[in-house]
Amino acid sequence: MPSVFFSYSHADETLRDELEKQLSMLKRQGLIQTWHDRRIGAGEEIDKSIDERINKDDIILLLVSPDFLASNYCYDIEMSRALERHATGEAIVIPVILRPCDWHPAPFGKLNATPPDGKPITKWADRDEAFLEVAKALRAALTRRGATTSTPGTVASGSDARILHAIATQPTGPRSSNLRTTKVFTERDRDRFKLETFEYMARFFENSLEEMGKRDPGIEGSFRRVDANRFFAAVYHNGEAKARCTVFMDGGFGDGICYVNGESASSNSMNESLRVEADEHALFLKSMGMASHYRYGSEQKLSQDGAAELYWGLLIEPLQRR
Repeated sequence: MPSVFFSYSHADETLRDELEKQLSMLKRQGLIQTWHDRRIGAGEEIDKSIDERINKDDIILLLVSPDFLASNYCYDIEMSRALERHATGEAIVIPVILRPCDWHPAPFGKLNATPPDGKPITKWADRDEAFLEVAKALRAALTRRGATTSTPGTVASGSDARILHAIATQPTGPRSSNLRTTKVFTERDRDRFKLETFEYMARFFENSLEEMGKRDPGIEGSFRRVDANRFFAAVYHNGEAKARCTVFMDGGFGDGICYVNGESASSNSMNESLRVEADEHALFLKSMGMASHYRYGSEQKLSQDGAAELYWGLLIEPLQRR
């Protein structure tokens, strides 16, 4: 049975778990088995276990994100070995773009990435749809691998036969592109989405402050993670503080992600709040409208990126008036 290796940063563990769930049908069909470093047992050597798998697994998924590119182990060791095996035809390497990052100049940038057009998974309104595109790409890769390992005039056997049979029995002919069905989201789904959004915002603010400082010598940004539920951000112009804010997860009133002007350790007040809501197809964020003068109004269904842009716009608004 073909084996699939996940090369990823632990910062993206939640996204990796979501992807693995989307690959469940391939597992149930007996077409793949998956492996990542969380499968290493107690007492086993971590580096040795990873080396053994990346040197023998059939398909290697590079789960690409800023954290992946920043990881020396992912980039210099796992990715390098994966591309060596891809070049010799021993394995197939598929870049999976999880989060926005500057991945095109990387050595794997010449490979066709998934989801289509390299659109990061976190930028999709329906994340399940994005992971489905990854599953389709993996299924197609299995077909190519099954075809290349079967010679003309012979009957495929083992895993190759299962791959080719699964593809052959897929329905063909015209069909609708509107295949969405109503989804029901649990409290666990909502809580996970809120946590992922907060973590996305933290990375968004930290990276944006750093980039702003690079582009404008007079600007200096400061990001400080207070705890798992709160961070501070500040912007200085020529050493003078021009804007400060606090973003925190609120477990009380509103039960959302809140924004406060200035640095505050209190959760009793806010200048804006985003709560998690859902429609028939996806989870999204909706503001209370306290900052509705900004370009994202209270009626918008905000993605994680849109929510981060809303709060970032509130922080830098004073700088845009200078």
